[in-house]
Amino acid sequence: MNIESAGGVVFRKRKETIEILLIQDRFGYWTFPKGKKEQGETDEQAALREIQEETQLSGKIIKRLPTTIYQFHNQNDRAIQKVVVYFLVQYQHGLERPQCEEIANVKWFSVDEAEKILSEKGYANNQTVFLSAKQEINQLFFAK
Repeated sequence: MNIESAGGVVFRKRKETIEILLIQDRFGYWTFPKGKKEQGETDEQAALREIQEETQLSGKIIKRLPTTIYQFHNQNDRAIQKVVVYFLVQYQHGLERPQCEEIANVKWFSVDEAEKILSEKGYANNQTVFLSAKQEINQLFFAK
């Protein structure tokens, strides 16, 4: 069985610092907001909706990032393949608040802090997504 999902690496610029939004899931891992696509939704629509539902924030898509594909077993021990399409999303407005049913915490981190927490307390398959987002952010704000 396949599950199609979408999500985003949400960032904002505060003064001279770039911050990355991470969520802590119900398993205690830090990750990016994401969720299942609804019927008829584009990847972009699903990503923005899931970000809003999970964090109460809205944003604007800047660029598509790498897609992750992984497998897990559901409660019936059935193998599930999950495909997650990610986007780089610039924060627009809202006050971060976790969706209580699914999310334990929502927090902004500096890029370096986000990289550290994702490597220590995140999912390995998010590393490529994060590094791609970091590269895009550097090009947007720091390339000369």
